[in-house]
Amino acid sequence: MRKIIQFPLVWMFAGAFILVVFGSIFSRIFIGSDGFISIVLALAGGVLSIAIYWLIMRFLAGQRNVEEIHRKRAGTETIFGAFVGLIFIGVSVGVIVLLGGYTFTWSTEHSITPIFALAISAAIVEELVFRGLFLQAMERLIGSWIALAVTSLFFGLAHLANPGATIWSSIAIFIEAGVLLGAGFLWRRNLWFVMGLHFAWNAFEGMLGIPVSGMALDGLFEVQMTGSTLLTGGSFGLEASIIPMIVSLLIAIPMLINAYRNSNIISKKRKSSNSLHPPQ
Repeated sequence: MRKIIQFPLVWMFAGAFILVVFGSIFSRIFIGSDGFISIVLALAGGVLSIAIYWLIMRFLAGQRNVEEIHRKRAGTETIFGAFVGLIFIGVSVGVIVLLGGYTFTWSTEHSITPIFALAISAAIVEELVFRGLFLQAMERLIGSWIALAVTSLFFGLAHLANPGATIWSSIAIFIEAGVLLGAGFLWRRNLWFVMGLHFAWNAFEGMLGIPVSGMALDGLFEVQMTGSTLLTGGSFGLEASIIPMIVSLLIAIPMLINAYRNSNIISKKRKSSNSLHPPQ
């Protein structure tokens, strides 16, 4: 029975189900809250999600040390990831502005607390599920490279349910988000980094008034889009633009090179049932 539970696909799907259900229930609580309380509740839900993830990895996956969420690395890695996320969004938006795709005007009606609350919740839960559970489980079975491709594909498909989503937007998210965030995890070998990157991505984009994967939020600015949707992303937002796809690859490729150099890539020959992580 223990071998069945600790089989990667078993704890992967079981853990994902638990985290997604918990995240959905908790999100309804903070979405209905006002002001700063929504951020506090989102953070509380995030802490509980991380605790649930630790229990899943410790007792279902049989991982002795859940190093990817070790609190010793939490602060510096989260800040580092957020910095990379700000650069990614800043460069992507800047290029689109220079090409005449975006113009911004100050919004008289805005509320940034819902943006931060949603960004916190999405960053924590999605990274725990996709990079924490899915990527690591797949690594055990098929190695890092194929696991990166498969989980990136699933991440793109998961956003098909978003408002205004198309096959193209899912392909774009597969490349710019799935590959970038997966590469970030393989490079740093911790979830704090990708959580910080994911949070900064969503929060900064939302504050600029750009739809975040199809979800329109009242940010500090209102964005006017002109030109091809291939440039601007249209109603789906920045994620459906070709510019962040290019920028993300320029960031992800060096991450993957460093991951390989640091022996953080698990090959099918090296994978072991006793460890989720290669030596660093």
